[in-house]
Amino acid sequence: MGLFSKLLKGPEVDMEKSSANAAKMRTLFDQVVEDGERYRLIFGYTEDVSRFNFGFVHGSRTKIGNLIVGWDEDSRTIVVVPTVPDLSGCGEPTYYRRDQILKAYRNKYPTEAFIIYPDRKGYIGINAYDWLEDESLYVYVAQKEELAAFTDFFLNRFATK
Repeated sequence: MGLFSKLLKGPEVDMEKSSANAAKMRTLFDQVVEDGERYRLIFGYTEDVSRFNFGFVHGSRTKIGNLIVGWDEDSRTIVVVPTVPDLSGCGEPTYYRRDQILKAYRNKYPTEAFIIYPDRKGYIGINAYDWLEDESLYVYVAQKEELAAFTDFFLNRFATK
């Protein structure tokens, strides 16, 4: 394949690595979330982790926090579990139940993010993409279909109007 066609197609996704990381995400999530198997998962991240109230794993020097984000359609609940790029461990889950949050919306600027305000004191911004190349900062996982499903859930069943 020539350079031009590679540029048009974009970087190749390593599905074996992606699947292995998705399985690790599932294992970590299920270890700390009761009835974890009810939730569908995506990988997300949040910037400036010092602003948020959940514990950050392994004292990373970066300002980016990796997140395993689970959602359950029936209970209209999002669960966020902080982790690290190699998925070697995770922190405690934070639950966001639709009927217990102040507001939630999709932000477009400065970055696309899912914003949740549990109360007037703070918020979490969940950024999520299909996958990101810098494995020193992000979990490598292809999640196009899952991300589309999460976006639909967030906008149509979770976001406040």
